[in-house]
Amino acid sequence: MTNALLRTADELHARVRTGRRAVVMTMGALHEGHATLIRTARGIAGGDGDVVVTVFVNPLQFGAGEDLDRYPRTLDADVKIAEQAGADVVFAPSVDEVYPGGEPQVRISAGPMGERLEGAARPGHFDGMLTVVAKLLHLTRPDVALYGQKDAQQLALIRRMVRDLNFGVEIVGVPTVREEDGLALSSRNRYLSAAERRTALALSQALFAGSDRHAAQEALRARAREVPTTRARAEALSALGESRAAADAHAVAKAVPGGPAAVRAAARLVLDDAARMHPPLALDYLALVDPSDFTEIPDDYTGEAILAVAARVGTTRLIDNIPLTFGAAS
Repeated sequence: MTNALLRTADELHARVRTGRRAVVMTMGALHEGHATLIRTARGIAGGDGDVVVTVFVNPLQFGAGEDLDRYPRTLDADVKIAEQAGADVVFAPSVDEVYPGGEPQVRISAGPMGERLEGAARPGHFDGMLTVVAKLLHLTRPDVALYGQKDAQQLALIRRMVRDLNFGVEIVGVPTVREEDGLALSSRNRYLSAAERRTALALSQALFAGSDRHAAQEALRARAREVPTTRARAEALSALGESRAAADAHAVAKAVPGGPAAVRAAARLVLDDAARMHPPLALDYLALVDPSDFTEIPDDYTGEAILAVAARVGTTRLIDNIPLTFGAAS
């Protein structure tokens, strides 16, 4: 795969296109999560298509006191990773190229969803993110753009912007890539000391605990549908002295759709333990939300959901999430 490093939109627009163009937008410091996005883009674009990886650290989405200056910039390594993963082009524009004349006066507003969770913790972040995504979509002119599920709220907002504002591009979400110990891959992981990393594992462990509780509840729910006379069976088993079997039958009989409160509680136990570790985990939020608007789901909810967490370990802020489905079968 021949890889080119381009700095201006004119250079990119001068390239001859024969197939679909797939774009992966990054802020650099590429890792295996980005490489997975690029390989997926390569498969979508096909052999005759064009895969463009953007590398741009967007100043609009960093708030006061955040790590704009600290954010790693590793362009030479990024180009190599992009090429190995199948990219045709790395588009690494300057701030002046993306924002000629200074910061834009007209910006994209993320609306109510952009004020929840990450938006509440980082005011203005999503407005800046959507503004640069809109700019880069115009500058790169893709047929399809790919984003990681790890940034679930970002992905949901990009999909909403594309739908609401009639962008002619397909948005594809790619599942989160994790390290062997379960920690979601992130450019910020490099900031963690060995002790901080041990604490940080609580984020993914909390999500897995919530997912395990959810799976157990859904299994009970399925059994309750299959055995409508379970309560009578439990009473009969009790009369025979089969206490363990009776307890199981009672659990099946009482199983209800959903169980969001129990899922939250299971995840919260792990996070509470991590708050007592050295160094401690400082929780920003734990949320179980509707992916269409990122509002908390009620206990009788059925459908797709996202269990999301954000926390600080030392000076490093990390996020993670996992998708769940409540009441998958009717």
